[in-house]
Amino acid sequence: MRIDILTLFPDMFSPLHQSIVGRAQEKGLIDLHTHDFRAHATNKQRHVDDMPYGGGQGMLLMPQPIFDAMDSFSHSQARVILLDPAGKKFDQKMAETFSKETQLVFICGHYEGYDERIKTLVTDEVSLGDFVLTGGEVAATVMIDAVARLIPGVLGKQESYEEDSFSSGLLEYPQYTRPEMFRGMKVPDVLMSGHHENIRKWRLKESLKKTLERRPDLLETYDASTEALKMLADLRHSSKASTDVVE
Repeated sequence: MRIDILTLFPDMFSPLHQSIVGRAQEKGLIDLHTHDFRAHATNKQRHVDDMPYGGGQGMLLMPQPIFDAMDSFSHSQARVILLDPAGKKFDQKMAETFSKETQLVFICGHYEGYDERIKTLVTDEVSLGDFVLTGGEVAATVMIDAVARLIPGVLGKQESYEEDSFSSGLLEYPQYTRPEMFRGMKVPDVLMSGHHENIRKWRLKESLKKTLERRPDLLETYDASTEALKMLADLRHSSKASTDVVE
């Protein structure tokens, strides 16, 4: 995948040259390019923003530097993502969709917003969440990291991300490693049993339990199997029984 980033601060993307995403670039799985669109400013002061027509607070990014920056590289088949607080909220499903593209372009804004004509370049307006950042760089870094790890070959095994929280529709089950006993805390016996079917059932139940307790909203769209539905019914019954005892 080729990833192009339009930004005023290219150095803010240095974390993407480290760790797993950095190694993916070394392997040729990801081709990352940053473009400082201030280099395309045509005015004497090299400004990329101006006051909005009709008045109002703050400054807006002008269309010319963005359009000229886009013209500087090929993107005819790209998915062009505008980082915008008013955009659709980014989630795992969107990351999976983006990971299937051959090229992504991220436009990182600053100031109070964009000239509306910039949006004619865009295929997706995306927000990291219901809060406002000083610019789009941090949000773009998070999104690129989330997408990159889903590209085949970036992680060691496909299962590494298929069982992640949100990929399966559930929060991930608890995990343990050595030592078996640590400061009086013991690894659950089922994980030491070597019985793969029992381990699978334990993990599914624990994922359901954690999701029910912490993110019950995820269960509204979870495609539950008959086995999972029965486990959920048992968990809800146990939870209600515990509440009744307390009351």
